Amino acid sequence: MPGSPDPEIPEVTATEAWTALEKNKTAQLVDVRTRAEWSYVGVPDLSPLNKQSVLVEWQSFPSNQIDPQFVDRLSKVVAEFGDSSATELFFICRSGARSLAAARAMNAAGFTRCRNVSDGFEGSLDSARHRGHLSGWKAAGLPWIQT
Repeated sequence: MPGSPDPEIPEVTATEAWTALEKNKTAQLVDVRTRAEWSYVGVPDLSPLNKQSVLVEWQSFPSNQIDPQFVDRLSKVVAEFGDSSATELFFICRSGARSLAAARAMNAAGFTRCRNVSDGFEGSLDSARHRGHLSGWKAAGLPWIQT
C-alpha cells in the first residue's frame, strides 16, 4: 500500500522525482529497498543525469528489521556528496510505504527536504497481482537497470 499523505513529507510521483532530479543537480534519489530487490528487480538508472542512485537498506532481508544505523549510514553518504541536511532527498522503495518511513526518519534527524516517491519503483498490484505495469518508476518508462 502506498504511503499515506504526511504534512512533513511531500509525496511525488516517479516522473515528478525524475524531473526534479534533472533540474536540481544536488538532489539525490535514495533507494531504501533490500539488496535482493536491487539485484533481482533492478534499480533506477540515473546515468542520463550524471548521477547514481543512493542504495541504503531501510530494512534487511529476510528479517525485515529496520536498520538502527539507517540515519547514520545515509547521513554519511549524503556528506560524501558534499551535501548537507538541506539537500533534497527523494526516497523510493517498491510501492511507497518503506520509503515514507525512511523519509520520516531522516526528516526527524534534521533533513528538511525529504520527498517520498509515492508510487515507488514497481507501483501498485495489477489485476493479476503483478507490479511494474500500473504505476511506479518502471511503468512510467523511466530508466532502470538490472544486475
